[in-house]
Amino acid sequence: MGEFFLNQRYTSSGEPELGVGIVTEISKGKVRISFPVADDIRLYSIESAPLLRTIFKPGHTIVDQKGQSMVIEGLEYEEGLYTYYGDDRELREDGLGDVSSSHTVDDRLFAGDVDTPELFALRRETLDHDYQRRISPVHGFVGGKVDLIPHQLYIAHEVSSRFAPRVLLSDQVGLGKTIEACLILHRLLVTGRISRVLILVPESLVHQWFVEVLRRFNLWFNIFDEERCKSLEKGAPEGNPFLDDQLVICSIDFLAGSRKRTQQAISANWDMLVVDEAHHLEWSVEEASPEYSIVELLSQVAKGLLLLTATPEQLGVESHFARLRLLDPNRYTNYNDFINESEGNKDIAAIIEKLSQGKVLKPKETTLLESIFSKERIALLANKDEITTHNLIEDLLDQHGPGRVLFRNTRQAMSGFPKRIPHLIPLQDQDNQSLWVERLRNEFFYDMEGTSESGQDQAFWFDEDPRFLWLVGKMEELQEAKILLICTSKEKVLALASALESYPEFTASVFHEDLTLVQRDRNAAYFSEPDGAQLLICSEIGSEGRNFQFAHHLVLFDMPFHPELLEQRIGRLDRIGQKRDITIYNPYLIGSPQELLVRWFHEGLNAFNTNLEGGNIISKLFSNRLLTISKLSDYKEAESELKSLIRETADYQKVLKKNLAEGRDSMLEMNSFRPKVAEKLIQQIQAEDTSPVLETYLTKVFMHFDIEMEDLAARTYLLHPASFSASVFPSIPKEGVQITFDRQRALSREDVSFVTWDHPMATGAIDKVLSSSMGTASCGLIRGTSNPGLLLELIFVLETAGKQSIDIDRFLPHMPLRIVVDHMGKKVTASYTVAMFNKSVIPGKIDPLLDNEAFVEILLPKMISSATQMAEEMGNLEIAKGLERMNGTLDHEINRLTALQKKNKDIRIDEIQTAIEERDTLSSLIKKARVRLDSVQLIRKE
Repeated sequence: MGEFFLNQRYTSSGEPELGVGIVTEISKGKVRISFPVADDIRLYSIESAPLLRTIFKPGHTIVDQKGQSMVIEGLEYEEGLYTYYGDDRELREDGLGDVSSSHTVDDRLFAGDVDTPELFALRRETLDHDYQRRISPVHGFVGGKVDLIPHQLYIAHEVSSRFAPRVLLSDQVGLGKTIEACLILHRLLVTGRISRVLILVPESLVHQWFVEVLRRFNLWFNIFDEERCKSLEKGAPEGNPFLDDQLVICSIDFLAGSRKRTQQAISANWDMLVVDEAHHLEWSVEEASPEYSIVELLSQVAKGLLLLTATPEQLGVESHFARLRLLDPNRYTNYNDFINESEGNKDIAAIIEKLSQGKVLKPKETTLLESIFSKERIALLANKDEITTHNLIEDLLDQHGPGRVLFRNTRQAMSGFPKRIPHLIPLQDQDNQSLWVERLRNEFFYDMEGTSESGQDQAFWFDEDPRFLWLVGKMEELQEAKILLICTSKEKVLALASALESYPEFTASVFHEDLTLVQRDRNAAYFSEPDGAQLLICSEIGSEGRNFQFAHHLVLFDMPFHPELLEQRIGRLDRIGQKRDITIYNPYLIGSPQELLVRWFHEGLNAFNTNLEGGNIISKLFSNRLLTISKLSDYKEAESELKSLIRETADYQKVLKKNLAEGRDSMLEMNSFRPKVAEKLIQQIQAEDTSPVLETYLTKVFMHFDIEMEDLAARTYLLHPASFSASVFPSIPKEGVQITFDRQRALSREDVSFVTWDHPMATGAIDKVLSSSMGTASCGLIRGTSNPGLLLELIFVLETAGKQSIDIDRFLPHMPLRIVVDHMGKKVTASYTVAMFNKSVIPGKIDPLLDNEAFVEILLPKMISSATQMAEEMGNLEIAKGLERMNGTLDHEINRLTALQKKNKDIRIDEIQTAIEERDTLSSLIKKARVRLDSVQLIRKE
């Protein structure tokens, strides 16, 4: 890249739709370019700016700032700027008006600088693929390395389709709230509707979220803590470190501990704020915790907001109201009004449930519906028409209840969960029972409090531990079956792995928090392989956020103290999408504190058989008593106290379950999952999954760029550059990377990348082709024709200069327009298909044609001019269609929201206003769409 000067003109090789840009500022290794056509400004690094110098040549027409045109006859270069001469006047580059670049495609053809027809065909194909992926109804949904779970996809589709969504995701444990949030983020980021995201989580979940968004969705978030902030401030003492990266994860505890960091985060302007474990943010009518206050301030500056929380009815009405007021403080202002309003939806919920089950309504229910709609519409229900009933249910769900801001699915309403088969395994050591009880007491208190009762660091004797000896026997019994073992700490993981070394007939892998991501992936992959490890030994934290659903045997080597931790352990296997029942093994030593825990969970909570709800409340009520009992040295006294605690826990559990059942909002659950919408989405995603088009296309691109593809399995490859210079894809390291186009294989292998049209490897391949001049000009030959002559194939692109946060691709993505003209300038596109040219055109020589003065000065310009006029006409038709699609969609949505807002206060005024502003912006952008000549191929028939 040469030296930059103010007022020079450039185009972006990666984003030609931005038009011609003007250099407006040069400083500190950066150059700022203003793009008037796109009404946009970009900042580039001078060393790596993807910019092409725009130089207009004799014969081109330019305009000055007053709009007066001039045909260029000559040009000179002086002090970094060009001066153009023509029509008896001169015009310096800094005096240019609204100009466009046309110097890269036809100039190559006239200069004889042509590529092979094969490269032209690859560029043509790339443009088409880029258009198809942008306009796909599942653009942004196919890329997640996740199972296609209907309710998750429905929620992601519904929320990501809204304007500045602000919602509460509160599905029960095991239904995938994190996946839902990631699907929403991924789609919004891929479609360009958001760019700056802040994820706030408890400290213990920072790493889990980092892994989840990276491994499943290829989104690289940066973890922010005090160390990182200080490091960034060294380079820019006056700057805001939160502006250094677009995608940020940090702990709520980190912000709560620093007023300075909180203020910086608030002033950083976020498109989306995501808050996990939001139910831990304490709020009451009287006061709010510091953590809640921080989230409240951030939620006021963020355009969108996703709150992930436990099922609301577990937490109490006041706590639920506290989350809702974060979403819309103007709507949820008064706690008492909220309680009264909630009671009013029960009658509607009962009607919806009857309608969905095909039951006959009572006269008073019919009267209520007639008061909402009309007698004529309700009378149509007598026809028992499925569509009429469905539409009525949809309207009722839209108009009543908090379905706009709250999504909650329950296990009762879902299918696809496995059955839990628990095995309680009491153990004894005939020779040294008291010794082992003492050792396990020390281990238990070390797990709970970090120190043993003796005050010494904990040591493990797993070689002779009754639990370990039982494990060895179970591995021998199960043979090749995969076993997942979870224990409290990394130290136990390593000690167990060491003890197993004495049994070379068994294979095991370890998984804990101190391993690198690469090591974790490799160990998990070794466990997943049919001939890999039989046992995976995980620590508590190390097992978070991983998919081990191919295993069906779970060993709880020790017992966590908190009910939610136990549910989290079991949830590694007991998740929606699990194909087989899971067996849970609980080996414990009789007389040890672990026995007390196992019995309390089993007899008091039935936690090994069924999903446990309300874990936080249960822990607050009973954990201290349980810990006190576990410290009793008298076994009989501990037994008596335990039985009493079990009775009280079981009684409370019955009351809690009853309250939860009564508190279920069936209308909300129906609004949180609409199967027909989800079914259509899944069919569309599966169609893209099974299509060979992407695999075939990338094979061509990789072959051209010297990337070797080694077959590993069906639709699975090892990619690696054939030479160091061939490493042109950042996502393909020198040592290689494993990829697959098969979703199920990707799900079973954490170390294999799942490549889809949303994957950076696919979008990178498209960008690599289109941002270069490769294939923009070509010359070919067709032999054996009955009518010799010349053809010109031109690919124009109808493109818009989209703005951030505006998803224009829904209505008018960059559209390739293919035109073929003969030597007379007549359109003959229909007679010469892409398939025919790909089959028949071979490389040809252009020099003999360029030696013909009449061809260069008259014939070829006439052919290009004729095709350009056709492209402009085609472009105008597509612009009109795009406007019609956009207005039809957004006018319908705006009218719908406006009507609903009169009946449902959960429709925010600012949501309607955002929709109106987006419609107006889209209208302006679509009207300004322009046709650009992208590539041209001259073909001689003989």
